[in-house]
Amino acid sequence: MRLCSALPAAALLAATAALPMSASAETLTAQEAQRFVIGQTFSYTCYEGTVGAGRILPDGSVAGTIQIRGKGNTRYVTLPAGTIMVRGESVCAKLKGVAFQPCFELEKTDKVSFRGNLAGADRLWCEFKRGGSGRTRLAERAVAPKPAPTPAKLAEDSAAAQMTAEVASEK
Repeated sequence: MRLCSALPAAALLAATAALPMSASAETLTAQEAQRFVIGQTFSYTCYEGTVGAGRILPDGSVAGTIQIRGKGNTRYVTLPAGTIMVRGESVCAKLKGVAFQPCFELEKTDKVSFRGNLAGADRLWCEFKRGGSGRTRLAERAVAPKPAPTPAKLAEDSAAAQMTAEVASEK
């Protein structure tokens, strides 16, 4: 699966990850969902087997992991600021390459979980639970920039590249 296909799926999943759960399902308003979700990490499982973890940042950007249909590689995905937004009483997503802005219905199922589905499509759902462990907690860490190479490291890399080129030309 191409990464560009995974991005809309991750946004949809992250958008629905904005809520908690209670003993009886309780519909959350967009503002309640926003207060509960922003900055928190949620692990999720979707109806067709997709799993992962992620979080929505205050600027509406998304960071997290996704494993499509629970098979193959788990990917770390980020989406830019403004991807997840509140429009009136709805939580919606703005996705590059998607002709419409999908909105989501969110139900709190308990104090740490919620269920989200594409508005008007009850069978397209994901269940979210606050927290995660191991690799799924990657979404909580900021991506640290790589340190600039030192002059010694640059010289070492240059020498290694030159040796490789010399060996290759001798063959």
